[in-house]
Formats: sequence, C-alpha cells, structure tokens
Amino acid sequence: MTAAAPGFLELMPDTSTALFALVVLLTGLHVLSAALTAWRVIRRPEPTSPPADHTGSVTLLRPVCGLDPNDETTLGSTFRLADHPDLEIVFCAGRESDAAVPLVRRLIAENPHVRARLLVGDERPTSNPKLNNLVKGWHGTTGTWVIMADSNVLLPPDYVSELMDAYRADTGLVCSPPVGCAPRGWAAEIECAFLNTYQARWQIAADTIGFGFAQGKSMLWRRDLLDAAGGIEALGVDAAEDAAATKIVRAGGRRVRLVDRPYPQPLGRRSLKEIWDRQVRWARLRRATFPIYYLPEILTGAAVPFAALAVAAPDLGLHPLTAVTTLAAFWYATELALAKVAGWHISPWAPVAFVLRDLMLPAVWIEGLTGNGFNWRGNEMSASLSISGARHRQT
Repeated sequence: MTAAAPGFLELMPDTSTALFALVVLLTGLHVLSAALTAWRVIRRPEPTSPPADHTGSVTLLRPVCGLDPNDETTLGSTFRLADHPDLEIVFCAGRESDAAVPLVRRLIAENPHVRARLLVGDERPTSNPKLNNLVKGWHGTTGTWVIMADSNVLLPPDYVSELMDAYRADTGLVCSPPVGCAPRGWAAEIECAFLNTYQARWQIAADTIGFGFAQGKSMLWRRDLLDAAGGIEALGVDAAEDAAATKIVRAGGRRVRLVDRPYPQPLGRRSLKEIWDRQVRWARLRRATFPIYYLPEILTGAAVPFAALAVAAPDLGLHPLTAVTTLAAFWYATELALAKVAGWHISPWAPVAFVLRDLMLPAVWIEGLTGNGFNWRGNEMSASLSISGARHRQT
C-alpha cells in the first residue's frame, strides 16, 4: 500500500467510482444471499410441539398432464409418505386418455395400503390449465389442510410434517422452490444453475428476511383461509397461481413461508430450447404479476457487476480481463460453496453452467420485459391475464 492509497477513490473519475461502488454492492448482496440460504438449509430446527391448529386431516393433490421420463420416480415417492396419520392422496388428470393415467392407476393398485385415488375431469373455471386440473380435487375432498404438489417433484418420506412444521400463527401458505437434481447433459446442468444457486438462493434469502413469495411446486394451504378468499378459483386471477397466492396471503395480513430444505426435482435430459422457453415463461409471468420487483432482477446475476468492473478497471489500475476473472472466481466459488453446504447438485461442469446461465440472464430479462405470450404443455397463454385474459387451447 503506498502513501497515495488513502486518496485512491478520491482520485478516481466519478463514473468509475460509481461503477466500483455498484460492483461492491452487488457482490455483497450475492454473498449475503448465499450466506442466508446456507444458514437456512443447515440450521437445526428447535424442537417444538405442534400447535393445536396443526391438527386435522391432510389432502395431497398431485396434478398430472402428460408423461415425463422421471414421473414413475416422482409420483412413486407419493406412496412412501408415512408421516401423517390422516392423509389422503388424490391425483388429478384432465382426461382419461392422458398418458400419465395408466401409470397413476398402476401405482395405486401396487400400493393398496395407501389411501389414494385418481380424479379425472376437464373443468375450466379459470384460464390456468394446471389450476383447472386441481379444481375437482379441491372440491372433491374435505381435508383441513390441502397440499398441492407438482408431479415432477420428488417427495421425501417426511414431506407432510416438514411443510406443517413450517406453518406458524402468522402464516397463510407454506411453499418450497424446486432444486434440480440428476441432470443429464450440459443443458440440464444449466437448468440446475438456474434453479439452485440462483433462483432458490434468492427465494430462500428473501424469505429469511420476511419477504417470501409463493412457489407453485409445493403449496400447503389451510382450506378455510383460501375458501374465505374465494376458494381455489381465486388463484386464477393471475396467469400464475403462485403469484395470485402471494397476493391473497398478503392481503389477508399473513406471510408466505418456505421450508428450510427445498425438495428435489429430477431433471434428466433437457434441451437448451426447453430451458430458454421455461425461463422466458417464468420471467414474463413475474413481470406481469410483480412488475416493481421484476425490474431490479437485472441486477441479481453476474452480468452487471462483471460489465461494471470491466469498464472501471483501467481507472483502478487493473487490466479488465484480470479484474473480471478474479471477481468471477470469487463469485462462482461462493455459489459452489453454497451448493456444497446445501447438498445440492455439483459437477465439474457447474462453473461453466454458471457462466452460461449468467450470459443468458440479461436476454431472458429483456424477453420477459417485452413479451407476453408463452406455451405451457400445449396451452397458448398470456402473462398479462389480469389485463387481457389468456388464450386457452386444450390439446
């Protein structure tokens, strides 16, 4: 350190000073979000006896639509739940000809000791196909508690109790983001990079400071609270049921909470187009439902701090490539450390997947900002449902 060091920042041009401050701020937020997430997933919950309002029957609804390569594993995990004495499992399909129906019927027949059934019907009270599939399950059951779990989520044996344990007096909904596992191929590695140390990290960190958002992969409702808000059909006000759920819970003066340990989603093989389409769909839904929170998302990836440091580096007396490479090594080491602590998927390809993800993020953000349409399992929809409605096409 030279004698001139104390006045280093004062000698920097104003633009470079601002850019350097931005890099420090965004890097600090990156590390903080990883630290908060790591604390959540490794902490040992304090032993407590369940409050009285945790009692009552539980209905688990699992919608199926088409057949994915991992469905036998993920749907099969439903029959290994053994942590609640009064649990009913209800699978929901839109039509008898759905490719998943034979698998579900076989799993039910192979597990006669489990209280499970399949409901088939094509009700369309909303413009959300997934929600429509669940409506018959909501109205055809009477559980005090209702869990909605996507078919591609792997459920641990203590799934129900983990969700219930996260419920508190001020809670309106308990959720879990997915974490990708068992990827096959480089494109699926990129999807892991999106799901795990990026999206799950930010969602869990936000929840840790009391600002949770619903995630539709797993949702635990107390039936009477959602019925008081208009029932399951009220979740169709927005194109995304999890966005509508967040708004309903907050309007009722309650909180959305996430479980401490997210549940895995086996990915298998993915194509880059599938990942792009899915990320753009989610981006457009977030922009349409929470526009104020969507705009700062451009700052949550590595692109902005890396670009800012590259521009400011000459005035810092650094070579741009050296400066950015050093920051990238620290940035992605933080993500690798989080994945290691959390027990999430890590492979030798992970650093490359992180870089490719962060190269995609600005383009995904722009696509989310400028478009509305997307396709979900053959259904053409619009993210701006609350403004213009959705175009529904059943195939």
